[in-house]
Amino acid sequence: MNTNKIIGNRIKTLRESQSISIEEMAKRSGLDEEQIEWIESDKDFPSLAPLIKIARTLGVRLGTFLDDHDESGPVVSRGDEHRESIRFSNNQQMPNNMLNYFALSSDKAGRHMEPFIINMEVEKGNVDFELSSHEGEEFIYCLEGAVEIVYGKNSYLIEKGDSIYYDSIVAHHVHAANSQNAKILAVIYTPL
Repeated sequence: MNTNKIIGNRIKTLRESQSISIEEMAKRSGLDEEQIEWIESDKDFPSLAPLIKIARTLGVRLGTFLDDHDESGPVVSRGDEHRESIRFSNNQQMPNNMLNYFALSSDKAGRHMEPFIINMEVEKGNVDFELSSHEGEEFIYCLEGAVEIVYGKNSYLIEKGDSIYYDSIVAHHVHAANSQNAKILAVIYTPL
């Protein structure tokens, strides 16, 4: 089964097991009912911000949707063994940019951070980015290419070897820059 379909199914199963209607989920999360329906039916591959809001509403960690397992000891992620990526939109008006997330510690139970390798495709045409925010913190290290981070009213360009750490409650957007694909290591922390 496609990883994205697993996410929609897990969200729906958790929501229904807690007897939460889509209307109630929308009120609690601040998302539109239609967006929740699209996510659950796998018609929308959202950015992480809506998933984080849904996770908080359901009282679970983000990893619960992605690919939680139950390893309590150390988890080693080998470069040549990365699992199938999780594909999200880049939270913009026109869905022509996609992000491929490769979870690095999905087998670790009880984790508080979500580390990913993210392949970012170049933007096509004029794009109006939609900034998003959520509780927590993010750390991004640029592995290849260049990435622009719009953070509040400021913009930061990080290139290979550069990093940025920020509070994700401030509205932000991350995308490939300089008309080239990029690869980053991102670590996302969201409190329960």
